[in-house]
Amino acid sequence: MSESIDQVFVKQFEADVHLAYQQMGTKLRNTIRSKSGVLGASTTFQKVGKGTASTKSRHGLVPVMNLNHEPVECILQDYYAGDWVDALDELKINIDERRVVASAGVYALGRKTDELIITSMATATNSVGNGTAALTKDLILSAVEELNANDVPDDGRRFCVVGVHQWNELLSMDEFVSSEYVGDETPLIGGFELRKWLGINWIMHNGLPTGETTGPNPKTFRKCFMYHASAVGHACGQEVKSDISCHGERAAHFISNSMSQGSVLIDEDGIVKIQCVE
Repeated sequence: MSESIDQVFVKQFEADVHLAYQQMGTKLRNTIRSKSGVLGASTTFQKVGKGTASTKSRHGLVPVMNLNHEPVECILQDYYAGDWVDALDELKINIDERRVVASAGVYALGRKTDELIITSMATATNSVGNGTAALTKDLILSAVEELNANDVPDDGRRFCVVGVHQWNELLSMDEFVSSEYVGDETPLIGGFELRKWLGINWIMHNGLPTGETTGPNPKTFRKCFMYHASAVGHACGQEVKSDISCHGERAAHFISNSMSQGSVLIDEDGIVKIQCVE
C-alpha cells in the first residue's frame, strides 16, 4: 500500500473527528464564552465593570463612567489522544477500527474540554448548600437569588450543570417535568438535550467534582454549578485535529488526535456553586 494513502485517511477522519467532537465530545463549551483561533500560549478575556449614569447641567460636559477593565488571562495547554491499529488485525475484524479509534480519541478530548471548564468553575467562591442535603427547590432558589443579587442578567443565557443523581432529583419535581411550568420545547446545544426551567438551561453531566463533609459521619457531596455564559471563558488555539501515520517497522497505523485549549473563570459574581449530597 502506498504511504501517500494516509493523506486520504486524514482528510476523511478530520471531518469525522470534528463532527464527533461537536456531537458527543463536549457538553459545556457552547454554554460559555468561547474564543477560537487563538495565537500564542495564552489569550485575555476582558472583564468590564458596571457603569453609573448621572445628570449634567445645560451645556455641561457629559459625565464619564470610567469603566473598570480587568483583563483575565487564559492559559492554553496541549492535549493528545492516540492509539495503534495493526494492519493485519484489520483483516480479522468486521468493524472500521480506525474510525473507532478516532472516535474514542475525540471523545476523550471532548471530556478533557469539559474537565478544563469544570475545573475553572470550581474556583468560584460563591456557594449555597453545605453538602449534607439533597438538591431541593429551596436550594435552587437560593442559588437563583444569589445570581439576582449580583445583578446577573436573566437573558436566557443562564445555565446550571448538575450530576446524574441531582438530575433524578430534578425529575421528581413537578415544576421541572411538567409542561405547564417549562413548556414542551427542549432546546439543543451542541447536540445535547437541555431542559429550561426558571429561565435556566439545565444540563446533566457525569464529570462534576465531588467532596466529603467533615464530622463523625462524613457524606459525599456533588458540586453543581449555576452560571451565566459570560462568567466563564474557553480559549482554543487548535481545534481537535486528527493525524494518521503509517509505521512500516510496526506494520501499523498510529491515529493521533490533538488539541490546544484552556479555560478560566472570568467573573466570580456570575457563578454559584451548589453543594448537595449524593
